[in-house]
Amino acid sequence: MTPAIVQLNKAAIPYTLHEYVHDPATQAYGQEAADKLGLPAVRVFKTLVVQLDTAALAVAVVPVAAMLNLKSLARAAGAKKAGMADKTLVSRTTGYVLGGVSPLGQKKRLPSYIDHSAQDFSTIFVSAGRRGLQLELDPHALAHLLQARFVPLCAEQAP
Repeated sequence: MTPAIVQLNKAAIPYTLHEYVHDPATQAYGQEAADKLGLPAVRVFKTLVVQLDTAALAVAVVPVAAMLNLKSLARAAGAKKAGMADKTLVSRTTGYVLGGVSPLGQKKRLPSYIDHSAQDFSTIFVSAGRRGLQLELDPHALAHLLQARFVPLCAEQAP
């Protein structure tokens, strides 16, 4: 049981777990989840940790079919600039390994932002805290637990 699942159980938030066999050779973890679970990539969301120019970290939850617009995230977070956080810092701060970073159950709660497209679906998929394990849940429940805002975060949506 991952910290993400523990947090959902504690909050009594309904969710469904989806497991698949992770290929250690893959580097596109979110796309792998979408492919192996037979889901459209716009419903599977990746968790990205960014470093703001204020030296603070923040979390962006965006569809795997899209690229994070760092300027949009910086604006939402009240910063001038944002860049992807160092992987060692991500693991140390969240308690998760890359490819298994969940927006839930992180060691340190970070300000979180969810791409507004998540509101188009009754449920979305996010990492459950390890590679090969996804959580399906209501995006509004996720936002409530994270105290996150829905904002436009994507550079471009894939067709």
